[in-house]
Amino acid sequence: MTTDSSRPGRHAITTAGAPAPIGGYSQGIAAGPYLFTSGFGPQDPVTGELGETIDEQTHQVLANLSALLATDGLTLDDVVKATVHLQDVHRDFAGFDQVYRKYFSDPRPARTTVGSELMGILVEIDVVALRRNT
Repeated sequence: MTTDSSRPGRHAITTAGAPAPIGGYSQGIAAGPYLFTSGFGPQDPVTGELGETIDEQTHQVLANLSALLATDGLTLDDVVKATVHLQDVHRDFAGFDQVYRKYFSDPRPARTTVGSELMGILVEIDVVALRRNT
């Protein structure tokens, strides 16, 4: 884990267990009782490969998010809000949702799912998690 403590109450959370940023942003920011993640795509952090189906890509995105959350002592059970971008909502929503449901227990996080023009991927997800030990 790497942290940036240059701003009190706010610091970066990073992990090699998830894809590195390709632009000017942090993988995650811990601020007070919350961890905010950037949108994660389905790239395998070691090989850079993408799955071909919405199921494969959703599994990888959630694995990437789980890796970052674990860096801050969190799990997907700590997620309170998720924002999901699907390249083709009509085609992929059912497959995405079936996989997503397997990763979250009740009560599941609040969620917004939108169609987005994504750069060669089918799904991207960002989350807000509650950090209970702050």
